[in-house]
Amino acid sequence: MGHDGGPYKLTLSIMEKRLIFDISLENGDKVATHILSLTPFRRIVKDYFMICESYYEAIKTATPSRIEAIDMGRRGVHNEGSQTLQDRLNGKIELDFDTARRLFTLFCVLYWRG
Repeated sequence: MGHDGGPYKLTLSIMEKRLIFDISLENGDKVATHILSLTPFRRIVKDYFMICESYYEAIKTATPSRIEAIDMGRRGVHNEGSQTLQDRLNGKIELDFDTARRLFTLFCVLYWRG
C-alpha cells in the first residue's frame, strides 16, 4: 500500500459486482481504496455455500466421520477462496493468510446478504 503504519480501519462493501476495500487510519484519514471484480470468486463462493449447507444438514444426522470429512472439504474451499483473495490483492495490500481467511469469511457474509 505504500503506507508506513496503522492501525487501519477497513470498510468492506459490495457494489455493482465488485468488492470494495476502503482503507483509512483510525483517525479517519483515507489511505486507499481497492476494487476487485467478483468474477474470480463466483465459483468458489458458490461451492463454499453449497458445502456449508451440506455441513449443516450433516450435523443433524450424519456420523462424526462424515461430518469431519465435509468440514475438511469446507475448510479446503475456504482456503482456496482465501488464497484467491490474497493473490488478487498481491501488490496492492500486504495480507497474511490468516487475515485473508478472515476477510474471505466477511466477504462471504456480504455476498450472501447482497
